[in-house]
Amino acid sequence: MAGTAMKVDLKRQPGELYRAHAEPALVEVPAMRFLMIDGHGDPNGSTTFREAVQTLYAVSYGLKFRVRGMDHGIEYGVMPLEGLWWIPNARVWDFEDKSDWDWTLMIMQPDVVTEDLVDEILAETAATHDTVAIERLRFETFAEGTAAQALHTGPWAAERATLERLFEFVRSAGYMPTGKHHEIYLSDPARTDPERLRTIVRHPVFRRDA
Repeated sequence: MAGTAMKVDLKRQPGELYRAHAEPALVEVPAMRFLMIDGHGDPNGSTTFREAVQTLYAVSYGLKFRVRGMDHGIEYGVMPLEGLWWIPNARVWDFEDKSDWDWTLMIMQPDVVTEDLVDEILAETAATHDTVAIERLRFETFAEGTAAQALHTGPWAAERATLERLFEFVRSAGYMPTGKHHEIYLSDPARTDPERLRTIVRHPVFRRDA
């Protein structure tokens, strides 16, 4: 009956995907469903970026509370914010000038969340929140397959060393990076000292001999 939702820890269901370690490792990333918003340009101080984050969380919490109140619903914590990052046609990442970066921000949703339920919460959120990015939000399946990941601890500006270590691991394991750089933000930057921020950095890979 409603009001007796079963507690579920979504972070533990996909294995190590949301519990990475400092040492790089290969993982198999299955297809999962995400709320997503695309954007372009430097995220630092960007109104577009901030609005995307606010909208994703507003809709995700709306879904969480609706699912909790459903018959046979579940009680779960909203999953962490994630970001896909890439520079079209670029061979080398430019960490100093981020104006050419493209990005997709996203939050994973449990299987119980459906297209119809998302549409309902989108309408309710638009009516009660100042979420101008809501028209850019979509609900899609995303799958990476084989990927390499590692836990980065510290400010995002110091991430280059972690990425270099990750890519060296990828090469030594007989793989090559492909696709978009993926980050999973395990810490709240508003409540966490930059030196203690925890971020999973992930990159899809393919075997060189494939």
